[in-house]
Amino acid sequence: MKDKDKLKEEKETKEKVVSKKTKTVKKVTKPEDKKIIETKKEDKTPKKKKLNEEFKTVNFNLLEVIVIILITGITVCIASGLIVYNNYDKLALPNKVESPSDELNEFVENYNNIVNNYVEEVDKQKLLDSAIKGMYDFLGDEYSVYVDKEETDTLEERLLGEYTGIGIEITTYYLEDDSTQTVITRVFSDTPAMKAGLKEGDILTHIDGVEVTDSSAISETIKNGSKDSYEITYIRDNQENKTTIKREHVIIDSITSDVYDNVGYIKIETFSLTTKDQILKQLDKFDENVKSLIIDVRDNTGGYLNSAYEISDLFIEKGKVIYQLRDRENKITKYKALSSIHRKFDKITVIINENSASASEVLALALKESANAKLVGVKSFGKGTVQEKDVLSSGAMVKYTSSYWLSPNGNSINKEGITPDIEETDVEKQLQKAIEVSK
Repeated sequence: MKDKDKLKEEKETKEKVVSKKTKTVKKVTKPEDKKIIETKKEDKTPKKKKLNEEFKTVNFNLLEVIVIILITGITVCIASGLIVYNNYDKLALPNKVESPSDELNEFVENYNNIVNNYVEEVDKQKLLDSAIKGMYDFLGDEYSVYVDKEETDTLEERLLGEYTGIGIEITTYYLEDDSTQTVITRVFSDTPAMKAGLKEGDILTHIDGVEVTDSSAISETIKNGSKDSYEITYIRDNQENKTTIKREHVIIDSITSDVYDNVGYIKIETFSLTTKDQILKQLDKFDENVKSLIIDVRDNTGGYLNSAYEISDLFIEKGKVIYQLRDRENKITKYKALSSIHRKFDKITVIINENSASASEVLALALKESANAKLVGVKSFGKGTVQEKDVLSSGAMVKYTSSYWLSPNGNSINKEGITPDIEETDVEKQLQKAIEVSK
């Protein structure tokens, strides 16, 4: 019993010791935890103050901030530029044409050899022109060509449809005795030349008393001279005549017109930048009894494609295709009418012949396939390509084929021509046949 009591007492004593130890641990732990937390708080305060103090020492004024931004921007731009420059070939488009430096160096070497070492002096500009002409001749395409300055000036003037002058076309003819005659081959309507009484067939002999020997020299003198008026001496019916003509702004006639039995008639000589406006004026002049229209493009070798498009647009319903283009990658682009029909005709007839080419054929097929026009005459020339042009620093021009054009229905007439709906081989009867078809 005593032993049991003693054991019990020892057990209780151990429990008290354990309990006491536990409480002691708890009492020790709480103050230590609190101290650690408080220590962290105490440590934070000085750090905040120190950080604030450091921050205050690096404050900037507005001007300094702006300067820093500018310097940073410039640095970034320069760095980006260097990166792009050094990696240009990698960043360039996949189809970028690499500079044929070796080939060009070889060309330059030969050019220098001729200029510096050839036994006779060489005209540098003509040498370069010949080289350029040779490149286009190499293509074997009769429409990709080099055109000299004189021919370029004449062509550009005609296609622009306007210039400063007196309003005549002239041609120099070489006679059997090796002398020359410069003859007026055309006088444009409502121009200084027409008002002065000049006529087709007149022979020009002098300008301001200076003898005329070359048509290009006359054109250069009148168009680009410093005077506003010139004294023209000419021969008509073996009689010498003189007249003073003032130089003015001239619109080149690209159409002529008439009316046959209430059938309107418009002959288009060329497709220039002013042709559409001339046709518009004529359409508005036709009286209300004119119900049908004949468009004559015989012997019209073309002009600006855009001019053919604009003229077609006057007669074709909005949204219908006028022509299509196919590029070197066989991509097809359709060009549709954008305007309402300017004047509605019951029937439209187009007269074509073997010299109707390019823009003339575009117009003829557009009216046939998208405006139900009838074609009369003989098979057309068959030029189904489109050219672009660049004027060189010398004043000469190069033209090169850039695409094929197709009819509204996707037909190509290149090297084939357009077969008329009503064939008429007799030139004298073609107009009459067109009138009959149009009634």
